[in-house]
Amino acid sequence: MSSGSNSSGSMSSGNRVEVVVPTIGESIATAFISRWTRQVGEHVQAGEVLFEVDSDKTNLEVPSPAAGRVVELRFQAGDEVAIGAVVAILDAGAAPAATAPAAEPAAAPAGKGPQTGPAARAAAASAGVDVRDVEGSGVRGRVLSKDVARTAPAAGLAAAPAAPPAAGPAPVAPPAPVVAAPAPSGERVERVPMSPLRRTIARRLVEAQHTAAMLTTFNEVDMGRVMELRKRYQDRFVSRHGQKIGFMSFFVKAVIDALRAFPAVNAEIDDRDPARPAVLYKRYYNIGVAVSTPRGLMVPVVRDADRLSFAEVEKKIGELSIRGRDNKLGLEDFADGTFTISNGGVFGSLMSTPILNPPQVGILGMHAIQDRPVAVEGRVEIRPMMYLALSYDHRIIDGKEAVSFLVRVKECVENPERMLLEV
Repeated sequence: MSSGSNSSGSMSSGNRVEVVVPTIGESIATAFISRWTRQVGEHVQAGEVLFEVDSDKTNLEVPSPAAGRVVELRFQAGDEVAIGAVVAILDAGAAPAATAPAAEPAAAPAGKGPQTGPAARAAAASAGVDVRDVEGSGVRGRVLSKDVARTAPAAGLAAAPAAPPAAGPAPVAPPAPVVAAPAPSGERVERVPMSPLRRTIARRLVEAQHTAAMLTTFNEVDMGRVMELRKRYQDRFVSRHGQKIGFMSFFVKAVIDALRAFPAVNAEIDDRDPARPAVLYKRYYNIGVAVSTPRGLMVPVVRDADRLSFAEVEKKIGELSIRGRDNKLGLEDFADGTFTISNGGVFGSLMSTPILNPPQVGILGMHAIQDRPVAVEGRVEIRPMMYLALSYDHRIIDGKEAVSFLVRVKECVENPERMLLEV
């Protein structure tokens, strides 16, 4: 029997179809299965979503490569799997369950219990659950393993089989077995598994701290000139471009000016050959901008930001934010970033230390704007001030470069005309 592969991320042999995890990015070797839409024994149509995978960059729905019955699921939701791994087996020749009667007998006598399969019965026996108490979600009310798992926590110890009566007039009940069960509601600690995305982000952030010689330098910037420009031209800007002027476009332009002056901050360490590490100086400016999404903080990239006008930068950031909220950011939106800007100020943060986004060697943190008394030409004035933080990799960026870079950003934001005139 000949075998082959198709373009949908599967391998087939006869009616047997192996479903594999598709490639989801050049630098991504593993992903997490976040959800299965079908269970063993259920039917799926070709092109229907069979499962979802999460990585630190995106969430991807994987369609079924063929129509058929799910014969085997090799991983559970939450498992980390390698790209290209076989995760499920389909029987491409099987008819939908709705048109074919179940071949397996019910767990209870006919007419007295729900239809179940061996996997569900085994799960019920292990959990001490009576399948007759489980509401099935399968075809014609068939009880599936996931239905048992959903019911098991509620069953608790009451579902444990009773001990047989002992001989004699005064039977003594055996001690209750010790069962590891989820903490009941009302207790002061709730255990919730980390989501696949959060686990990946946590791992990458720890790796960044372990592999980079990360330091942070701070400064503050007077936002008064930028705020005056926004107030003066906001209505005309909206009328012409259909987009409000935000603060981020000024910082994107200021960062690009500083990156040109200090190219090491726009570089990357290439240590694939430990004996001959190198520094890659990038002559393009793809600025990662942190946006808040329902799945957490994402860092899509504004590509070739140096070639965009203020209005184009604002439009691009607005577009990325909307797509992030709608969970429509693709892999191409995260690729090839050279520097990142994070804005904790939108959440009220006054000062923080941003963590590098590898393999980048610099990240700028913006914070909340506060009216504070400052000295201006020998007198005290109340000015709208913002703290800035630059975290950098000390392996290739010296302290003098880092401080000078941040001062350059401050000067550009405090004198936005110089960015417009490119001086």
